[in-house]
Amino acid sequence: MALLELRGISKRFGGLQALAGVSLELEDGMIASLIGPNGAGKTTLFNTLTGLYRPDEGEIHFQQRSLLGMNPDKITAAGISRTFQNIRLFSHMTVLENVLVGMHSRLKTSLPGILLRSTGFHIQENEARRRAMELIDLTSLSGREHEWAHQLSYGEQRRLEIARALAAAPQLLLLDEPTAGMNTTEAQALMTLFRKLIGNYVKAILLIEHNMRVVMGISDRVHVLDYGEKIAEGHPDEVRHDPRVIEAYLGQGIWSGNA
Repeated sequence: MALLELRGISKRFGGLQALAGVSLELEDGMIASLIGPNGAGKTTLFNTLTGLYRPDEGEIHFQQRSLLGMNPDKITAAGISRTFQNIRLFSHMTVLENVLVGMHSRLKTSLPGILLRSTGFHIQENEARRRAMELIDLTSLSGREHEWAHQLSYGEQRRLEIARALAAAPQLLLLDEPTAGMNTTEAQALMTLFRKLIGNYVKAILLIEHNMRVVMGISDRVHVLDYGEKIAEGHPDEVRHDPRVIEAYLGQGIWSGNA
């Protein structure tokens, strides 16, 4: 049984058909990539999957549970966490505070417990800090936990956003262009991190990515969108040689590096 199932997802904005009957499955243990030219509908699909948009048609099931009509916070609580194409950190909070914010959906202490600073509150607070420090170390930010987020380099901010997404203890991690703006060494380090996450921190990863070296090097399966329609899917080598994909990317030279 698939971890995630999308069936016939369509989304319109006025006269614009942003998604047209998109179907997709993601299995436990899989890293999958969602690719396509700019404006193909990739981020719209992420926004629909995470409750920011509601589809006009179609079904979304995660672990055999329908997500239709659920608000973003409920979808996060159900086990799906994401990053964004444009970094959305709390710039004047520390690295540690940003990661702790990501844990809010998993904290169980009641309001009276917080106000009275009960024993349960202190136990949970200490565990949250321990977990946050583990994620900071995992994303190679050790020693930076008390620095303001805006003091980090661009690549470090990307890694911090991933740490914050992991703080919600997701089953499925959605990454929107995680290696954008990174050099080859930084992108390679993230690929190593993604492999480490599977089976240890998350069950599966779905990423939007324009760096084809990353897509070809990390993906178990690739899904291709063009003008809101899925035009191909399969193993990276199969997709790479699909005539419809080549036509969609005509003249962009994507297989030689970034696109």
